[in-house]
Amino acid sequence: MRRKPFIIFLFFILCLYGLANYFIFKHILPVIPQQPLARAIFTTIFIMLSLSFLTGRMLERRWKNNIVYMNTKVGAFWLAATLYLFLFFLFTDLLNLVIIPLLPETESTSSSIIISEILIILFITGLLILAGYVNAIHPRIKTLNISIRKLPEKGKKINIVAVSDVHLGSIVGEKRVAKMVDMINGLEPDVVLFLGDLLDEDPGPVIQKDLGSCLEKIKSKHGIYAITGNHEYIGGIQKAAPFFKKHGIQLLRDETVLIDDKLYLVGREDRDKVRFAGIARKTLPDLMKGIDHSKLIILLDHQPFHLDKSRNSGIDLHLSGHTHHGQIWPFQYITKRIYQVSYGYLKSGTTHFYVSSGFGTWGPPVRLGNRPEVLHIQI
Repeated sequence: MRRKPFIIFLFFILCLYGLANYFIFKHILPVIPQQPLARAIFTTIFIMLSLSFLTGRMLERRWKNNIVYMNTKVGAFWLAATLYLFLFFLFTDLLNLVIIPLLPETESTSSSIIISEILIILFITGLLILAGYVNAIHPRIKTLNISIRKLPEKGKKINIVAVSDVHLGSIVGEKRVAKMVDMINGLEPDVVLFLGDLLDEDPGPVIQKDLGSCLEKIKSKHGIYAITGNHEYIGGIQKAAPFFKKHGIQLLRDETVLIDDKLYLVGREDRDKVRFAGIARKTLPDLMKGIDHSKLIILLDHQPFHLDKSRNSGIDLHLSGHTHHGQIWPFQYITKRIYQVSYGYLKSGTTHFYVSSGFGTWGPPVRLGNRPEVLHIQI
């Protein structure tokens, strides 16, 4: 029963996606020759493109090979294309309501304008997706320097590297992971933190590609720690948890750990645990019982909701991800309305907050309007 709202939401999204694709199909059709064969080929290719991401995700659960992964990747690019083609065609429809009535009343004039618009839209959309892909595969190191008066040795820094939303799977693969590992090791961290959604749903492609062996190359003085994100639950936590353990990553599931007698990590289960597992996560006050507040306390919570609870609980540093800062323009305007912090740093009271834009991507391997990052924290 807990899954019912999620299924309803997914059905609603699929309906919108289907309508958007039909809208795009009808707008591109005028540039296709009117011969029945040409129209049939175009219709077949368009339907395959529209369904490729969904079919790819379904096929990945049964067959794990490069053909299936390529199908998923093509479909992922098409998701981004669908967004921008829909927006551009909608804009030109509104524009044509004003422009075409002002032109001489000839069918050839209006037809040539529409065809020109279609070709320009297809070209601009292609450029945007290419630019977004290049941006997505070139993450930056984001440095955060904060001062917390709890460290036992004055003048000495704690060097932390945190990464959120890697989404390892059929789209984010070995090259991206290797790059991330090199970036992390180059910062010589005392501790490495994964802030949820390390895996992109089904761990099958991750295991088949042996991406875990890449993660084992991470060098960290005091270990590697992670928390669950919503995607670990979507793909099945019973499959994800053994993956973390096998590859030397300590998964904190409503647990706390004291590092080097100076730093507490408080790792929360993802808030969607109740939706997928039917069990509520522990409350923050329950997790904080027995913690020595004279030591540094860092909270890891994938989704950045209810930040006031962290402030009221005496957390020194709260780290989250999940939002991707919208990932693709203009979705950052939506995430800014949903979350108190969609991306970046905030200090409230004595608590420091940081919400990362994430390293990888979900769905389209495209980022427009924000940068992927590895977070380097010096306390």
